[in-house]
Amino acid sequence: MATEVEFTRMSTKGQIVIPKKLRAGFEDGTPFAVIRDRDTILLKQIKLPGIKEFEFLAAKGETIARERGIKETDVDEIVHKHRKVQV
Repeated sequence: MATEVEFTRMSTKGQIVIPKKLRAGFEDGTPFAVIRDRDTILLKQIKLPGIKEFEFLAAKGETIARERGIKETDVDEIVHKHRKVQV
């Protein structure tokens, strides 16, 4: 698809309407990552894995964790540390 440019404005509530022409092909509830880089905001559609792919990735993660001796409590601790929340 070729690059298309449309114009819009931010509302007083910080909302931005994506012009109809640009949102064609996206459904309600489509997830997006919102990335800011200085004066640029980029929307990137997030394509979530299907259930089979998710199950495959989860099983692979469990295998790797088991091989490396990583316990579930280790994962909780790492997540809390990176979220800067005390355990």
